[in-house]
Amino acid sequence: MARSGLLRELPVTERGLRTRAALIAAARRVFERSGYLDTRLIDITKAAKCSAGTFYTYFASKEEIFAAVLELAQEDMMHPGMPHVAAEDDPAAIIAASNRAYFEAYKRNAKLMGLLEQVASIDPEFRVLRQQRADAFIRRNARSIANLQQRGLADPDLDPLLASSALSGMISRLAFGYFVTGGEAASLDDIVDTATRLWVNALRIAPRG
Repeated sequence: MARSGLLRELPVTERGLRTRAALIAAARRVFERSGYLDTRLIDITKAAKCSAGTFYTYFASKEEIFAAVLELAQEDMMHPGMPHVAAEDDPAAIIAASNRAYFEAYKRNAKLMGLLEQVASIDPEFRVLRQQRADAFIRRNARSIANLQQRGLADPDLDPLLASSALSGMISRLAFGYFVTGGEAASLDDIVDTATRLWVNALRIAPRG
């Protein structure tokens, strides 16, 4: 995925990369503790044990370091997705593994996903970033659906991109509801099982055997 336009180029030295990483780690702790609106740059520099001058060497603003925090979370969440399905593989099992990886990553980053939703409602640049994140998942899953169709394993009449948009949106909102807003109690296994059943049924994937 392309880097956000909110971010500058990475430092060229190992020391610079370490300092930048330490700032991002400190910022994440502060954002998750205090929220985006209530976080001040002085809170971040205090948590990172650095000066304001050091901060401005790597980031121009609170918006920029928040984008950097989100970029790392995105890397964590961009798991292999629904991978290539070999002839001997069970497509339903592959989809289940993909859904589990997504939900586990979403749970790890739930506080940030909640903050992104809030900030995107007031900042157009973060709305674009949120949409880029969603589009990356949709495109990845569309390629996997098309692969299943080519192998005769999924409904050939579905538009893979449109199907992916619908299914990916369902999975994303399900994750948001359970891990951010605190939906009704359900185990991770139940969430994965339900999401996988809906995905498999929508694509008309026949059970193995």
